[in-house]
Amino acid sequence: MSATTTPTSAPTPAGPAAAPEKTAAGAVTPASPAPATGGGPRRGSGGLRSRLRDHRGRLIGTGAALLLVLGAVLLGGGSWPAGLVADLSGPLDRVGDWIIDHRDSHPFFLYFLGHVSNAVVVSVRAVYLLLLALGWAGVTAAAGLVAWRLAGVRLALVSVAAFAVCGLLGMWVPTMQTLALMVVAVLASVLLGVLLGLAAGLSDRMDRVLRPVLDTMQVLPAFAYLLPVVLVFGIGVPAAVLATVVYAAPPMARLTALGLRGADAGVMEAAASLGATGRQRLLTARLPLARKELLLGVNQSIMMALGMAVIASVIGAGGLGDRVYQALASVDVGAALAAGVPIVLLAVVLDRVTAAAGARLGSAPGRPAGPGRAAALASAASVAGVAVVAVAGHLTGRLGWPQAWTVDTAGPVNRAVDWMTAHLYSGVPVVGGTADWAGHFTTGVLNPLRSGLQWLPWWSVLLAVGALALLIGTWRTAATAVLAMAAIGVLGVWGPALDTLSQVLAAVAVTLLLGIALGAAAARSARLERVLRPVLDVFQTMPQFVYLIPVVALFGVGRAPAVAAAVVYALPAVVRITAQGLRAVDPGAMESARSLGATSRQQLLQVQLPLARPALLLAVNQGVVLVLAVVVIGGLVGGGALGYDAVFGLAQGDLATGLVAGAAIVCLGLVLDRTTQPTQRRTRSGKGA
Repeated sequence: MSATTTPTSAPTPAGPAAAPEKTAAGAVTPASPAPATGGGPRRGSGGLRSRLRDHRGRLIGTGAALLLVLGAVLLGGGSWPAGLVADLSGPLDRVGDWIIDHRDSHPFFLYFLGHVSNAVVVSVRAVYLLLLALGWAGVTAAAGLVAWRLAGVRLALVSVAAFAVCGLLGMWVPTMQTLALMVVAVLASVLLGVLLGLAAGLSDRMDRVLRPVLDTMQVLPAFAYLLPVVLVFGIGVPAAVLATVVYAAPPMARLTALGLRGADAGVMEAAASLGATGRQRLLTARLPLARKELLLGVNQSIMMALGMAVIASVIGAGGLGDRVYQALASVDVGAALAAGVPIVLLAVVLDRVTAAAGARLGSAPGRPAGPGRAAALASAASVAGVAVVAVAGHLTGRLGWPQAWTVDTAGPVNRAVDWMTAHLYSGVPVVGGTADWAGHFTTGVLNPLRSGLQWLPWWSVLLAVGALALLIGTWRTAATAVLAMAAIGVLGVWGPALDTLSQVLAAVAVTLLLGIALGAAAARSARLERVLRPVLDVFQTMPQFVYLIPVVALFGVGRAPAVAAAVVYALPAVVRITAQGLRAVDPGAMESARSLGATSRQQLLQVQLPLARPALLLAVNQGVVLVLAVVVIGGLVGGGALGYDAVFGLAQGDLATGLVAGAAIVCLGLVLDRTTQPTQRRTRSGKGA
């Protein structure tokens, strides 16, 4: 599942990339990009404001150093002061008690939230009963026919094989439960996303209002969405579906707005000149022109909904996610893998089918909107075929997957894990074992990093956060980051937050080291790029929960496995963004470098990497956000810190612990996003912020 295909406020270069220059020593170096001027020459470029802007980094560094000295004199050291902590446990407990006491009597619950909850339950149950009525043969046939109509024969066969494997693993009923929840959640997410996207795409004011909201929603870890809905709806399917809807709607909204705003101006002008009303222009011009973005939004919503539906098993969603969660809780890797494989297969099938449908739709703009006679007949025949298969299943009494056709994989997998524990965890000559690696990484990297962060005075952490955010952003960005970090201290979870931050920093360092190296190699080798593409495709479609299974099998439980899962989850996005950025470097600049005799290494280090700086910064930002999402989930496998507090609060119904940890996760996500995502420091008049 990829976070990179959804457009975010990506960093943009400060100016057009210039061709490389030859220095006096003969080395090839890229010319410095033109300073941001807001699209035109700056007025008074020799003035004081211009000089301050040119020395922005030095001024921030000098100011930070002075504040560091001043803070050491006035504030001293130590962790977050106890006098600045707000005890929210009492108020939150009272809020939780009030909600529980009035859930069945207050008009807001009875006449609004109660109807919403009932509608969700009825919808999910109706879809689930429909899937059971079709039977395993009908569902498999329907999946194959839908994939055939949308994406071709090859993906139809893949879909049939995927559903067959779900049955062979003995996971047919949990798969149908997850699929029913997915159908309802995706439909609601797409509807909500389209409505928000229409508002943002047709109104500049709504776009300005919704943009920061959608930005914030996209950087929040999935766990953060579970807490508010549990507070209102309690444990169960309604909370899981609504959390999934809120999590999966933002990409649909952003892509809808992007498609509407990117409509061809000439086409829109022609429609207006023909006397079309605003509604007619929307339905006959804007939406058809944005169809590719709309289908991409559906694809992204499906993938995010699947990931969230699996995570929502923590709050009673049931299905495949619940099987994985229960197996991980008992460290039963075999059972976790048996439930994890169908999740991956569902993700791959849904991603490939919707992506292929989008590519086919985008490659045939001239195709009429309505289906032809042959297409209509084929669709009718497909529906009739599925009905026949379902009726045959009813008549033969074979609606459920036959028990005789299941394969027990949990036993062999657990025996393999036991063998690994005995032979690979430790004592392997020369290289050691996986448990040894995890132990060395914990004692040599994670523990010192955590101790160092927790040793820092609290005000120095705030100062560092503000300076980093100010270096690449605006004063508003820096203020947001500092306030979010301070909020963590006020919530009383300063220590656990720094523990989580240490895991994020360690995972990000490993991810960037591997990701940029692999991305650079893929950008320079077409063969390696072809080899990596299917691997990255599969990794990007896997929900976050699934990454915990192999790391538990290899490394056991602890903070190191949580970091390893985060690295594997974030690595594909970093590799792809890096490779794409390096391939997009101006060919003229590369040709100039080669003509000046630059070696391949010089071209990479002195031309490609500097000119691909915006893409590399985006890779860092996406790597940080994705790593945080899995490090938090790593609380399920011994990661501790905020993730453990969130899981404990959800599992025990301790709203104070869970909500405080969730709010701290949200704040930490904002801090990491604001300190790694460059923002434009210019106004409409071209003056720097």
